Amino acid sequence: MSRPVVLADPLPDEFLERLGDFEVVAIESDAETASDAVAVVSYGHPPVDAALMDRLPNLKVISNHGVGVDHVDVAAATERKIPVGNTPGCLDASTADMTMALMLSIARNVRIGDRFARGPEFTEYNPALLIGQEVTGSSLGIVGMGRIGTEVAKRAAGFDMEILYHNRNRLSDAIEKSLGAKYVELEDLLSECDFVSLNCPLTEETTGLIGVAQFALMKPTAMLINMARGPVVDTEALLIALTAKQIAAAAIDVSDPEPLPRDHPLLSLDNLIITPHLGSASNRTRQRMMEMTVENLHAGLAGQALPYPVNSIN
Repeated sequence: MSRPVVLADPLPDEFLERLGDFEVVAIESDAETASDAVAVVSYGHPPVDAALMDRLPNLKVISNHGVGVDHVDVAAATERKIPVGNTPGCLDASTADMTMALMLSIARNVRIGDRFARGPEFTEYNPALLIGQEVTGSSLGIVGMGRIGTEVAKRAAGFDMEILYHNRNRLSDAIEKSLGAKYVELEDLLSECDFVSLNCPLTEETTGLIGVAQFALMKPTAMLINMARGPVVDTEALLIALTAKQIAAAAIDVSDPEPLPRDHPLLSLDNLIITPHLGSASNRTRQRMMEMTVENLHAGLAGQALPYPVNSIN
């Protein structure tokens, strides 16, 4: 008896072991090879569009390893009665941890200091070197106060930060009070805050959310942290803002495009920290993400409701 075919981008061995008895076929496979696929597993966020779905007449489920599904045409899947699942909730803490790691690193010159401490010029301690910006007591603006943004706010409270936020929907008074967070319009957040943290999903509304006009509003001492998606920030505008010192610095875990071309001028800037999409890359989180991805896969193939659905299939 032939094994069910799963279409996927390259999966690590641990993931393959969790999948069970499936034949895993590359998502780039030709139409004839892929036509028997009953499921798509999106691990590294390859595009899963209507054209791909139309090549897969036996497709029963799309299971995404991660929360963001901007690379999946959910509307097309819903139209075709194909359930889409993701992994909500399990990566909130690790992504918030990484947000704080980037904030602290860019504020306190960790990257530059590490390189200097390893180099030939560091021969004696000089207290005048690499004076950074103090995080404790500074103001933080969180753009996107969902699950991840809320976790960032909780961590920021431990640094006695003044927390402002902007969100599509304002939180209740009780939640605002519990987080010590104040709702403001985006323009006010950008102009008032020492640090701006992007933790929103990528949607039509948030694509290009931070561009030339928004950087012009920010303090010259401000620092931007992007833990959302690369296209939330206009790449050329970011380059101009950093080179013209419109803002002091930025720390980004995502970019547009991702990865940036190896000769991109952003990569040569000392006032930028860039990491390779590590938001959820902690041991416990990645294990749970794999488990949830597989749970969605098995439920979809069994014709059952997905435990972690993105869309609603009637």
